[in-house]
Amino acid sequence: MPHSDILPHHHHEDLEENVIENIPDIEEIRLVADALKQLGDPSRLQIFWILCHCEECVANLAAMVNMSSPAVSHHLRLLKAGGLVTSTRRGKEMHYRASDSELAQSLHLMIEKIGQISCPG
Repeated sequence: MPHSDILPHHHHEDLEENVIENIPDIEEIRLVADALKQLGDPSRLQIFWILCHCEECVANLAAMVNMSSPAVSHHLRLLKAGGLVTSTRRGKEMHYRASDSELAQSLHLMIEKIGQISCPG
């Protein structure tokens, strides 16, 4: 029985069959949803965008986005837990940057495309 037989209405049977056979499973979709949730907060999105272009410490990031250092640290913990940001210790300070992962790179591109934001030169 073709997969499209499960549909109550048939509009484009070949296309429907192809779509049904290639529906991502819920775990694949959950990974995408979790990544998008990471950037669902405007402040976190702004911090992530900055870190896509430079490496910074918490104090400098806080000044750039006009937030307290504890608030920035909270956002960085979430971004780091989601694999979007990495950190390096330099003396007493931690410096953060966007991860080199394909996910982080894709989200960076998406932010700039959707927001029509240009990368700094």
